[in-house]
Amino acid sequence: MVRVSAKRQARIGEVERLEARLRNAKSLILTEYRGLTVAEITELRRALRGGSAEYRVVKNSLTQRAADALGIRGLAPYLVGPTAVAFTSGDPVAAAKILTAFSKRTPVLQVKAGLVDGRVLPREEILAMAELPPREVMVARLMGIMVAPLRGLGAVLSGSLRAMVVGLDQVRQKKEGSAG
Repeated sequence: MVRVSAKRQARIGEVERLEARLRNAKSLILTEYRGLTVAEITELRRALRGGSAEYRVVKNSLTQRAADALGIRGLAPYLVGPTAVAFTSGDPVAAAKILTAFSKRTPVLQVKAGLVDGRVLPREEILAMAELPPREVMVARLMGIMVAPLRGLGAVLSGSLRAMVVGLDQVRQKKEGSAG
């Protein structure tokens, strides 16, 4: 029987928890938090909770092990230096907006990269994602685009029906006029 030290067992448990977070997250955003005060991190965590995200300081080596176990490739170059991760369970754009806005107010927070739909995105793409409108607005715009042709078809069809009714009414009036 192989004995596992308590320290190693704790690391294994942490990797398993990170795997579960990675598996359950819709997306994640890696940041460098060096220089943030405890109060600033607390404020950021509170803001991210409102955006359906959880902000955790992680060990790079354990995060890499968890990512490898799940088949996630491409995070290694970004797992350098002090790293904290925003694990999102909701709209990834919302978390990107919160982190970007916070980093503008507090420049020591730096977005490193992200993982959205299994794809690793560099810093620039995460910042561009933060410029997108919220998901609800995008869905509403898409629905408007999809409904517009139907509205047009409805107008054409009702116009044709209206023209036919007017034509039939004129024929009726003509027949009544010639009969009377």
